[in-house]
Amino acid sequence: MKGWLIYNKTDAKQNESYIDWFREEAHLQNLSLQLILREDLTVGIMDNKPAVMLQDRPVELPDFAVIRTIEPFLNYQLESFGVAVYNSSETAFICNDKARTHFHMSKLAIPMADTVYISSKTGLPASPPLAFPLVVKNVSGRGGAQVEMVKNPQEWQHLQHHPSTEDLVIQSAANIQSGKDVRVFVIGSEIIGAVMRENKHDFRANYKLGGSASWYPLNTHEIALVKDICESFRFGMVGIDFLLNHDGRFIFNEIEDVVGSRTLSAVSDINILQKYLAYIKSGSPT
Repeated sequence: MKGWLIYNKTDAKQNESYIDWFREEAHLQNLSLQLILREDLTVGIMDNKPAVMLQDRPVELPDFAVIRTIEPFLNYQLESFGVAVYNSSETAFICNDKARTHFHMSKLAIPMADTVYISSKTGLPASPPLAFPLVVKNVSGRGGAQVEMVKNPQEWQHLQHHPSTEDLVIQSAANIQSGKDVRVFVIGSEIIGAVMRENKHDFRANYKLGGSASWYPLNTHEIALVKDICESFRFGMVGIDFLLNHDGRFIFNEIEDVVGSRTLSAVSDINILQKYLAYIKSGSPT
């Protein structure tokens, strides 16, 4: 099997060791995995037909592609040629937009904070739609970026004077433990492991923002919640993030499509890329 591992130039440089690990594990499983820079790909319509070119030349497409950029239409275009894409365009389309993700979760009765959708065209209303404290997030933000905690009318007014160019979600933070969340790593429908992330200096628990990580043993109820989510998607590899309420119960937060595994590697000896590539090699559906 021949595969592409697709990154943009900036992320490829920042993730050189992860890419090397990816390719080493592929080699061990007799998979050919070529790093493809997104900037070298041309995707569009040529001669009235969908086309993909590499460095402006026709290219033989791979059997599978692991896409580490956030561009659901790229996933969709490659799927149209019969390439097995990880993650699928449907997963990428839903999970890289927080509003779409929460709407989808609501149909599954997954516990979540009260959430209001705000269009960039209308901007923030004069009065907050939820009681303080609340969190304002760009729908496409990742890694804790473009997330603001708002605790009072003065902070709300400050945000109004600095309007976002993106759509937003506003969520209640009234019954949420600050600076703490749990990321559950999933391949296909299999739970690989879970990590608690904590940050004593920031309401965001992200590891890259100075948080710590520890292994988190899921209980029966939490496993059932994750399984309900998995049954509604065609996952390759994702991270499903949960906040914790003051009773310690899971509150759904988001699904990370292009998920890293630094925290899992830090707290366990699980080789998640070995498992991921074995899943891909098995021809499991995307």
